[in-house]
Amino acid sequence: MSEIPTDAETPSHAAIVAALTARWPEHRVAPSLGRIAALTELLGDPQHAYPVIQITGTNGKGSTAAMIDALLRSVGLRTGRFSSPHLTDIGERIRIDGEPLAADRFDEIWAEVEPYVDLVDQQQIDGVAMTFFEIITGMAYAAFADAPVDVAIVEVGLGGSWDATSVADAKVAVITPIDLDHTHLLGDDVTSIAAEKSGIIKAGAQAVLAGQQPEVARILLQRAAEVGATVQREGLEFGVLDRVLGVGGQQLRLDSAAGPIEDIFLPLYGAHQAENAAVALAAAEAFVGLKGIDPDIVREGFAGVEAEGRLEIVRRSPPIVLDAAHNPHGARATAAAIGESFDFTPLVGVLAIMKDKDAEGVLRAYADLFSSVITTQVASTDRGLPADDLAELAAGIFGADRVRAVPRMDDAIEAAIAEAEADGATTPGVVITGSVIAVGEARTLLVGAERPTPASAAAVTGEGILDASAAPIVDGVYLDPDDEDEDDEKDYSYGPEYGEQLTEDDEDEAPVRDERATDNSAAYGPLAEDDPR
Repeated sequence: MSEIPTDAETPSHAAIVAALTARWPEHRVAPSLGRIAALTELLGDPQHAYPVIQITGTNGKGSTAAMIDALLRSVGLRTGRFSSPHLTDIGERIRIDGEPLAADRFDEIWAEVEPYVDLVDQQQIDGVAMTFFEIITGMAYAAFADAPVDVAIVEVGLGGSWDATSVADAKVAVITPIDLDHTHLLGDDVTSIAAEKSGIIKAGAQAVLAGQQPEVARILLQRAAEVGATVQREGLEFGVLDRVLGVGGQQLRLDSAAGPIEDIFLPLYGAHQAENAAVALAAAEAFVGLKGIDPDIVREGFAGVEAEGRLEIVRRSPPIVLDAAHNPHGARATAAAIGESFDFTPLVGVLAIMKDKDAEGVLRAYADLFSSVITTQVASTDRGLPADDLAELAAGIFGADRVRAVPRMDDAIEAAIAEAEADGATTPGVVITGSVIAVGEARTLLVGAERPTPASAAAVTGEGILDASAAPIVDGVYLDPDDEDEDDEKDYSYGPEYGEQLTEDDEDEAPVRDERATDNSAAYGPLAEDDPR
């Protein structure tokens, strides 16, 4: 154990964060569990001190984790939640009972963990010192053991099998919709990505699977059969039965282990968040033993969900909405949710996108939504695409007369507000999106460290937020009738044909179809055209 430093030698919180983030960054990956396993062993394997719910997928991990957290706290459990990346402060990554780790507590945990990190660094396992993400994962597991928590809800960083969080054996493995992202690391097709992400399903676990593309569903079910996991499938054992738009969010009817639960208010927008809610409820029920949770507790849990940077209204006059959609799959979900839930005229988009992302795919998702686009870039990293380069891409999609490059985020926000409030504007709005880091920087400028006050009906009505009575209804679900994008068709049946894809040795262990939920499967049809994130 290293000597305890004097006050003069104690680094500041900013210095600690700077030193950690200067390590091998989380967008670069050294695929191995060797270093994190060495660290957790030195720490006494804190990840085994409590049960773990692990979440992977392409989009929706953070929102789903926040919902599971809220539900289990409503049940009366003490929760730990690990997520990435953070929006404004590193302490957001490690939460206990829903609250981000305070700076002084973060520093204390680092002081306890640092000597063991030094020991692992000296080993140079696989020729690499510990990465930033590996260290923050170890710190989270240590913090949860020290609290102590009753359950840890852990979001993977990248992939699944070799992600640092997988040093824990999850009791419940949650897989949100899988699509293309991080293709340079995970593979250039959805089946390769699904194979990697399916690795979080461990022997004897409960696997909670969101609706997927058919080829992805096959891989997930094969993995579950191979390890003997019990499967809960969206569209069979759980799902969204009804969804109605409302001021400040939406009213849901969800299928649960004990039957339908009515009148659930979710203070988040979009069909993708309704589906995330269904997944979260199934995960919480799987954790408590596949038992139904009291409907009043479910309603209480969902009503208290907070998901910063997910279609979050942070300012009015004009309304400014933040959304951390950073790939085409997420951007399409965001565009559908904005078109369904808001009525901004004009709507100005502010976009900053990372160099390693499909910028053109993200821009195309908003082609019919944004009246004009202001491209900008992040200030905290050189990974961002320059504003001028992004503007050149955008001009080919929106037309040069609808695009302007403004490199500084603060200037870009001011320019967007001025453009939205130009003469003739009726219900102007601004959406800032394209990158988690960009949304975090914008949120710091607009909100700072404070959480915005949730919008009341009086505050938002007439400012571009649609009333439910104005929305069309389709089979019990309020949707945009003009949304005919089927590029990301999902399968909600997980039907018998998938059993045929299993090996003969695995067929006997294939998950059993729940006949009770089968009668409800038709209710999920209208939502299959939405692109959940």
